[in-house]
Amino acid sequence: MDRSRVASSSIVSVGYDPEASVLEVEFQGNRVYQYLDVPPEEFDALMEADSKGRFVNGVIKPAHPYRAA
Repeated sequence: MDRSRVASSSIVSVGYDPEASVLEVEFQGNRVYQYLDVPPEEFDALMEADSKGRFVNGVIKPAHPYRAA
């Protein structure tokens, strides 16, 4: 999955596959996780969020299963 770099102190890059509803997040330290069943609206909100890390921790992580990529 292609990821785009983002301005964040905790996240390096973010990618999204709308057909599979998978959000892929690369954190500092080269850890990459895929969050499942993420609707496009949440991806859009993440990309618009002032704090990407706070959004992932507060919205994505509590609501979506994940796997290491």
